[in-house]
Amino acid sequence: MHIPPERLEQIIHRFAEIEARLASGTLEGDAFGQASRDYAELEPVARTAREVQAMRAEIGELEELLADADMRGMAEEDLARLRAELPEREHALALAMLPRDAADARPAMLEIRAGTGGEEAALFAADLYRMYERFAAEQGWRVEPVSMNASDIGGLKEIVASVSGTGVFAKLKFESGVHRVQRVPETESGGRIHTSAATVAVLPEPDEVDVRIEDRDLKIDVYRASGAGGQHVNTTDSAVRITHLPTGVVVTCQDGRSQHKNREKAMQVLRARLFEQQREATQGAEAEARRAMVGSGDRSERIRTYNFPQGRVTDHRIGLTLHKLPEILAGPGLAELVDALIAEDEAKRLAAMDG
Repeated sequence: MHIPPERLEQIIHRFAEIEARLASGTLEGDAFGQASRDYAELEPVARTAREVQAMRAEIGELEELLADADMRGMAEEDLARLRAELPEREHALALAMLPRDAADARPAMLEIRAGTGGEEAALFAADLYRMYERFAAEQGWRVEPVSMNASDIGGLKEIVASVSGTGVFAKLKFESGVHRVQRVPETESGGRIHTSAATVAVLPEPDEVDVRIEDRDLKIDVYRASGAGGQHVNTTDSAVRITHLPTGVVVTCQDGRSQHKNREKAMQVLRARLFEQQREATQGAEAEARRAMVGSGDRSERIRTYNFPQGRVTDHRIGLTLHKLPEILAGPGLAELVDALIAEDEAKRLAAMDG
């Protein structure tokens, strides 16, 4: 992708301006914070722009040397190398210039819910949670369950977990949607293949300042938590249900034995859901464009099938099938799918930018 020389100049000039403002020592408070963020965001773009500019200038100089018989051999060799390397650097620059989702660097709230398929769907939801846990461990991330509703035989009807670390939302955001499994359930004596599903939602976690929640907008109920099979988790009213009255969003948390802890966790989930609503409302046309890319993040969209008899996983959005089901469910193998989804999204956004 050819980037015009004047665009390179603009990037380099803008970065030099920010650098000078930070070096001046006149910025304070919010202004300094904003300039520092702009600097961090633009620095890799400006560095690559300078590399592209330098390579183009060198190519121009070498082309002039072709007329000199003594220098021609050396110039041709260097030219061939630079002409091969330049498209790669230009592509890297185009990628760096793509508008970033402001939420990419944030931690995320991971929600998995068993869908159709009863107990088998709950077992599959537990498999998915373990897959994400192990994938997160590979990335050096931290996973903390916020609330969990287990089924009678060790499955998960629902789990909400907070995932923190570097670039969490950027890597997990394409996991939102319906995940379908095809396998013979352990509970099935006839050996018939069943299809069941679980829904995954990945929401960026906001800072407290991103979402203002007024106490008067909350209805908080406390009740006694109960576990799988109806036995009581504890005998105190520690479970918390919070309703956000203006939006009708309801969050429950009954995991901890402490009402205070459950309330804290429920508020964390509520903030993430309200932040996602805000993002959808403000993105408008951008959200429409995003839906046209790799996938909408729409939770009702079937995005992936895990077929046990054939040992394969198919991602329907990019038409990719990998015959590596055990490795993917073990966690590390998920990286190949995640990378393919990110690459496809970048390719489509680059094509849109080029067009």
